[in-house]
Amino acid sequence: MTLRVERDKATGVAVVTLDRERKHNAIDLATAGELSAVWREFRYEEDVRAVVLTGAGTAAFCTGVDRGVDVPQPSSPYSIDDPLVAIGPKAGDLWKPVIAAVNGMACGGAFYLLGESEFVISSSSATYFDPHTTYGMVSAYEAVYMAQRMPFGEVARMSLMGTAERLSAQRAYEIGLVSEVTPPGELLPAALRAAQTLARFPTEAVQGTVRALWSAKLAALQQALAQAPALITLGNLAPERQAELFGGRRPGTEFRLR
Repeated sequence: MTLRVERDKATGVAVVTLDRERKHNAIDLATAGELSAVWREFRYEEDVRAVVLTGAGTAAFCTGVDRGVDVPQPSSPYSIDDPLVAIGPKAGDLWKPVIAAVNGMACGGAFYLLGESEFVISSSSATYFDPHTTYGMVSAYEAVYMAQRMPFGEVARMSLMGTAERLSAQRAYEIGLVSEVTPPGELLPAALRAAQTLARFPTEAVQGTVRALWSAKLAALQQALAQAPALITLGNLAPERQAELFGGRRPGTEFRLR
């Protein structure tokens, strides 16, 4: 199992932890499948009324898709298989509130998860960046999700600057990506306090409010995401060229913090 799920019936809160610490909680195909399954399971569990999503360890919340994963692609130029498209709670038709507790790096495909969480609580040591352009890849889904949560100029800068710079937790708070910044040791307790508060309220009212909030932007989000596969197909370098640009370095090992 690459996902750790802890349910507390007394409080109504479940904690979902990406549990691949040695891989910086990167998402492989098994993790993607487990995430998709757990969101759908929560729909039927009356004892789960709010969820905290986090990553194991302190180095990373999630660093996106595991670069070691082989994802076969269809030969058709009109379609693309993306293993991350169904990893978020909204993709799983879950309308119970999900709070992301971000520890360490959150980059690339992590934004699929942040983009479908209700709000983000961040450790002061967390950083946010998108490495796609550095390595010849289009930031499509990630940029679209973040454009729903950040001012346009900020998401444009982050998406385009690649590994050249990272957003600090403080800057992420200033621009509204993050709703609260805590000392590293207080991250999970802060997220649990918020989730426990939500879990105490009548769940039908909470879920209806979540659905109403998402309805305000769902049409625009779906239209934008529909363009993503074509943009990726047109703009991505071939996998061997991407690997050449990586040159054995982890994304983000050289950067300027802002």
